[in-house]
Amino acid sequence: MEQLLKRSEVAEENKWNVEDLVGGQKAWDQTYAELQQEVKKMAEFEGKLDNAKSVKECFALEDDISLKTERLYVYAHLHHDEDTANPTYQALSQKAKKMSVQIGEALSFVTPEILSLPDDKLDAFIADPELAAYKFTLTEMKREKAHILTKNEEALLAQVGNLSQAPQTIFGMLNNADIKFPKIKNEEGKEVELTHGNYIQFLESSNREVRERAFKAVYATYAKQKNTIAATLNANVNKNMFYSNVRKYPSVLEMSLYGDNIPKEVYSNLIDTIHESLPLLHRYMNLRKKLLGVDELHMYDLFAPLVDEYKMDITYDEAKKTVSEGLKPLGQDYLKSLQEGYDNKWIDVYENENKRTGAYSWGAYGTHPFVLLNHKDNLNSMFTLAHEMGHALHSYYSDNTLPYRDAQYTIFLAEVASTTNEALLMDYLLKKSTDPKEKMYLLTYYADQFRTTVFRQTMFAEFEKLIHERAEQGEALTPQALSEIYYDLNVKYHGKGMAVDKDIEMEWARIPHFYNSFYVYKYATGFSAATSFSKQILEEGQPAVDRYLGFLKSGGSDYSINILKKAGVDMSSPQPIREAMSVFENVIEQLEQLTK
Repeated sequence: MEQLLKRSEVAEENKWNVEDLVGGQKAWDQTYAELQQEVKKMAEFEGKLDNAKSVKECFALEDDISLKTERLYVYAHLHHDEDTANPTYQALSQKAKKMSVQIGEALSFVTPEILSLPDDKLDAFIADPELAAYKFTLTEMKREKAHILTKNEEALLAQVGNLSQAPQTIFGMLNNADIKFPKIKNEEGKEVELTHGNYIQFLESSNREVRERAFKAVYATYAKQKNTIAATLNANVNKNMFYSNVRKYPSVLEMSLYGDNIPKEVYSNLIDTIHESLPLLHRYMNLRKKLLGVDELHMYDLFAPLVDEYKMDITYDEAKKTVSEGLKPLGQDYLKSLQEGYDNKWIDVYENENKRTGAYSWGAYGTHPFVLLNHKDNLNSMFTLAHEMGHALHSYYSDNTLPYRDAQYTIFLAEVASTTNEALLMDYLLKKSTDPKEKMYLLTYYADQFRTTVFRQTMFAEFEKLIHERAEQGEALTPQALSEIYYDLNVKYHGKGMAVDKDIEMEWARIPHFYNSFYVYKYATGFSAATSFSKQILEEGQPAVDRYLGFLKSGGSDYSINILKKAGVDMSSPQPIREAMSVFENVIEQLEQLTK
């Protein structure tokens, strides 16, 4: 294992330039002092937001404060992530966090005060040319009004906030700290303690007995805690029902979709269209069985490598070039912006001592985005670069096109641009590959993305829908009921050609996303929208590229569904999911050809 570099030893060209955000520590302190003064000014508007002039001035000051806060916050956290052990930036990021909370509190009167106005007054604000820049903000406020309670009730609900964290906190403690898995024998026959971290590695083992041992050990451990975890999940469902009743929503699902203004059909369409596409997943399962050379395909065979690891040594410079080549269909303007990111220190490339793990894209309005990588010279890292630059350029285009209020896109849209980049890169690699082994490796990598991101996440989404519906009808969610629902879904999704092991009925107990309810469907819709975009771009060329760039420039200036629809992807219809499935079918066909 080579020694990791200290942060001070990392070459300048491989570091991002965080100073682009604020201009250094001195400027940070100065802006911090300015903010303290501006926040005091904010209080002067309290009780006066009943006319267009006051609202306009208040919003303008609120924007100025929010933007400065964002820059200071991001600056402190990016520096902290470069070296999490650096005490200067530990302190600065804590200071930024405190400041952010304090400012949030100081601005919190604005929305309730405007919402306490009668509807005709709100309508007059929405129509007022003086407030044209804030039309979408005001329209959103009015839409939320139906579910906002009186001042005292809202204050009471805010206090319940801490209690409502309990199910997630308890599950997190149980799952991350208290649950202990047994030791199992690894490939060399050595006893090794099973952990969350190495469980997937064991499932990816080419030794089938090791996979089976890990699988059975994990679910036997969860089965011992099934009553406690079922009670915790139940508490979370009850919490959701409490909020949806109090805020007068027809159901928990509709409450969860309301924030992004997503129609209920988007959720049900996803599930229905995936049901109609299950024969494709079953076909892929049969192919998996054939490639693994097993009589029966078991649940613990789903992550097993189908082909020998195809070593692709891809340096960072090669990764950048290949990503640019793969994204050529998006046109010169996009490539120019991508190159700007490469050349102007947006990216922090390699791992160093105490650097935050993983990868992300982040930033603040009015400056370029920043991308954190921990690049290794492999295929995965190249896809990560394409993915994170997709996020970065989405923000870059939105920020450069729109005013501050409208630039921030929703989580529903967040994964679309990043995954579109991955789909285009994959298409490019597959077309240029001449080595059957390499092609096989790429195709199985892609097929598994469809399996895990579209099918698996939709199955999770369906499980959440079913358990909430049962609870809303007054049924009890016992451990047996949860396991039965979950097992039946696995049988339905994986098909008759597969041995669906009984142990899998406990998998619901280890999925942390179930405590962030009705979130996982966004992975599946995002992946489907991105696959649909890439298909249109590759088949239609310029008209599709223009629509797509329009999407990137739309930020959060309209509702997510409308933004996608204008760009040619209508998520309220089954079409984009069907388009994604036709790409999946093509991947399976190519795999079948190669295995004849």
